[in-house]
Amino acid sequence: MKRNNENLSLGDVLKEFVEKNNLEKGLDKVHVRDAWNQQMGPAIQKYTTAIKLQGSTLYVQLSSSVLREELSYGKEKIVKMLNEELGKVLIEKLVLR
Repeated sequence: MKRNNENLSLGDVLKEFVEKNNLEKGLDKVHVRDAWNQQMGPAIQKYTTAIKLQGSTLYVQLSSSVLREELSYGKEKIVKMLNEELGKVLIEKLVLR
């Protein structure tokens, strides 16, 4: 870590620590789950049984086939919304199960 510059913010230090220790993938998975719940709201969160980010594909398991059908029409919009919430393009494909 950079010790020579005392003006580093805590955020910068944490970011550097995360990158050096390859923790970013794990944090991305947590952020994706948070983004899903934030963007989709409590009604959909209630039917969400599992969320898994594998590579750039987000797998979301839903307990309602009706909801799964409804959401399947807006997959591209959902992916765009989630990536905007995350501030980077993490998700390229959404698979609803």
